[in-house]
Amino acid sequence: MDVIAHALWTTAAGLAARPGLKQRIHLRWAAMWGVLPDIAVFAVPAAVRIGRFVSGASKSLLPDGTGPRFDWIWGLYNFTHSDVLFAVCFGLVWLWLRRPVLEMLGWGLHIFIDIFTHQDMFAIRFLWPLSPVHRNGIRWETPWLLAVNYAALASVYLWMWAFSRRAGRLSGRLLSRAGRAPTMPGR
Repeated sequence: MDVIAHALWTTAAGLAARPGLKQRIHLRWAAMWGVLPDIAVFAVPAAVRIGRFVSGASKSLLPDGTGPRFDWIWGLYNFTHSDVLFAVCFGLVWLWLRRPVLEMLGWGLHIFIDIFTHQDMFAIRFLWPLSPVHRNGIRWETPWLLAVNYAALASVYLWMWAFSRRAGRLSGRLLSRAGRAPTMPGR
């Protein structure tokens, strides 16, 4: 999945989970955890390649054989896309802070989505380092999958918007029946 879709799915999950939780979910942090696995892996190579392109060292953003190699990326990719290591990190932070950091679940959602939307050399080894098992999913950049993904995101956000407006009207009616006039935000 692309970085924008990861941020949007993580934010939608956080919005959906908020009403049923006692603990507050900070959506910006959840979205950050949702994109972290890709940003941590691809930010440095992208910056170097863009810098080479801008400086004229390379006429394309693709390596021309003389540029830096980023072989170390695959170890970091396996780390950031491993359910095993996510669970260990989540558990350690929970023990350290004595509470779960629910925003970190964005990282787990990222891995779950990528299991089904990556293949070949980007197939997620979600049990790494315990097992090299992976699933060859559908490439996220496949045009029909991109269309379905963003249509689903639009539908989810539209549904949440409509539900929140309906819930707001319903709570306003209940408050007015109880003898209290509802107040509008900002008044």
